[in-house]
Amino acid sequence: MLGHLPYEEASKKDLILFSPGIYVHKDIYENLKEMQFMAAQRGISLQLLSGYRSINLQRDIFYENKSIRNQTAVERSWDSAPPGYSEHSTGYAIDVGDGNYPDTHFEVEFEQTPAFKWMKRFASKYHFVLSFPPNNKQGVTYEPWHWRFEGTVSALREFDAANKIIKFK
Repeated sequence: MLGHLPYEEASKKDLILFSPGIYVHKDIYENLKEMQFMAAQRGISLQLLSGYRSINLQRDIFYENKSIRNQTAVERSWDSAPPGYSEHSTGYAIDVGDGNYPDTHFEVEFEQTPAFKWMKRFASKYHFVLSFPPNNKQGVTYEPWHWRFEGTVSALREFDAANKIIKFK
């Protein structure tokens, strides 16, 4: 829908608490923990801002932001996935920030931080890829903070349609 692809909601049994209030798919837990630890070893404050979101929470976010920003649903969908179309509902997607630069959280300026530069260089080692790079073929607004895990067969299956768009569009 408007550049976003449909995703099923992760089963509660597949989710694990990563940090206070933030759940992720159990398959990404160890990689995410190691990635955060290795970044810290290099002085990078890789802060997890968001993980799993239920479809109901995504609905609240989508419609609340739409009304706050006085946007149509189409306008809002360029910046936020409609309910049922968010990678976050899979538990495999994360939003990251730089703990030393909180003003850049959920902003394009995050790409100027040490955390983003570290992610760009090392995230693939931990099976994370940037979901919506600049000028992405899905047509979704660039989100330097939004990364997805593709380190298991189930995760690859989950993002198969998105990867086909990237490859063939």
